[in-house]
Amino acid sequence: MTETIIETTPAPKVALRGPDRFGWFWGTGRRKAAIARVRVKTGTGEFTVNDRAFDEHCVDVRDRQMVNQVLESTGTKGKIQVVATTTGGGTTGQTGALILGLARAIREYNPGLEASLREHGYLTRDARRVERKKYGQPGARRRFQFSKR
Repeated sequence: MTETIIETTPAPKVALRGPDRFGWFWGTGRRKAAIARVRVKTGTGEFTVNDRAFDEHCVDVRDRQMVNQVLESTGTKGKIQVVATTTGGGTTGQTGALILGLARAIREYNPGLEASLREHGYLTRDARRVERKKYGQPGARRRFQFSKR
């Protein structure tokens, strides 16, 4: 008796859609109350957010470095054109949403880079949100000062 072994490749976790009719690869990122819709295609390395240059939108150096690390770790810096729109939240939330959206768009653009993106944690959604304020308290955790008398 001979046994035949059939090797199967595991199916991808997310079905890749491919480019739209204009050649753009899309990715959506969310963080806190912010949403970022990111489009990527082969180009000169131009990066715009909300119709402004990336450096004008992200004025904080830390935020700029975090977004640029996604491009540097995948080796796509200067090779792809990125156009993003962000809404809601503040600067930190929008930066986190931009990172996730950019990582998802790069995964659509080149599925071979998914391992590198996962290794650095760029494809993981940060689900932390602001804790709600409770009744009878001035904040989410803060209590009014206790007075025995």
